[in-house]
Amino acid sequence: MEPNMIGAYGPWAASIVGDAPARLSFRKSEFTDVEAWRQVARQRVRDCLLVPESGGVPKAELQHQFEYDGLHIEHLHWQLPYGPPTEAIFLKPKGATERLPAVLALHDHGGNKAFGTRKIAQISDDLHPVMKKHRDYYGGLSWANELAKRGYAVLVHDAFAFASRRIRVGDLPRVVRRDLKEENPESESEIAAYNKFASEHESLMAKSLFCAGTTWPGVFLSEDQRALDYLCSRDDVDAKRVGCGGLSGGGLRTVYLAGMDDRIACACCVGMMTTWRDYLLHKAHTHTWMIYIPGLPLDLDYCEILGLRAPRPTLVLNDLEDDLFTVPEMKRADQMLGEVFTKANAADRYRCSFYPGPHKFDKPMQDEAFAWYDRWLKS
Repeated sequence: MEPNMIGAYGPWAASIVGDAPARLSFRKSEFTDVEAWRQVARQRVRDCLLVPESGGVPKAELQHQFEYDGLHIEHLHWQLPYGPPTEAIFLKPKGATERLPAVLALHDHGGNKAFGTRKIAQISDDLHPVMKKHRDYYGGLSWANELAKRGYAVLVHDAFAFASRRIRVGDLPRVVRRDLKEENPESESEIAAYNKFASEHESLMAKSLFCAGTTWPGVFLSEDQRALDYLCSRDDVDAKRVGCGGLSGGGLRTVYLAGMDDRIACACCVGMMTTWRDYLLHKAHTHTWMIYIPGLPLDLDYCEILGLRAPRPTLVLNDLEDDLFTVPEMKRADQMLGEVFTKANAADRYRCSFYPGPHKFDKPMQDEAFAWYDRWLKS
């Protein structure tokens, strides 16, 4: 027995999932009609996600608008039926008057819940020191800005439990917050302390969401769909040419949103593709509670959630030295998705690339992602 996350119980747990296609995998011979299969499989995913109600199209309020680095930028916020307001940044080329193709840019996790939109969108030359360092994941670039400069409308919003949507320590009992205080949220020492607390708080949040009858990925999907509602409602956006994408936690959110919502015409999942077996045996210790959907692994593998969008264009980008996954399982996920798209007569609409280096979405990877968006959203 090889060492694994749960010791002597590992082989037994892995045997429950097994190697054969899961019960609702499109790779099984009994599924021949992709539309009929998708309807059944998506309903099962919805049942497992326990997606909470999050209202209709958000009524976004404009806080500021200005021009920066050749872009028109809007600082927005909207109120969902629960929690603090969501802050968002909208970017498009300065002077653009036509309806533009659009991308919902999904920020990462990165062990940093004190920040959200600022991880990938930049609205001034004054970058916070923590965000300057965070740009190492992105080759020093703010990729939402870089994409907007290519002729896209781009929306970035704070995800559930991040930045404007983060848990405020003043709202918690002492037994949970301990001695943590919020006095200068922009100080590097306070940001580090908050992120350490937020990491430890994830298990408590997940348990509480289970007790409420929902799941963390269910909340992510619901709130990301509200942001998509708003993006598609804008007069300067062509709602038929909308994509999404992101690195790491943003790749996770891409899996759920792009797999479950047909409005996403083109998707790019970066640094977040593998199998349930990889999580189970090898890599659960490197990941958050935000991934897991109880009960679903018997019906669909993790990668096959993204495959629910076949035959719509789908790009997956991986890093060969990514400590979050094992290479064999990343490649097995690629094989599964390739089989799904081939069976859906859409082999040309799926691509998976492997890059040297650690967990990242650097300029060469961005170049491939942006060209993929150009191919499918600008034609």
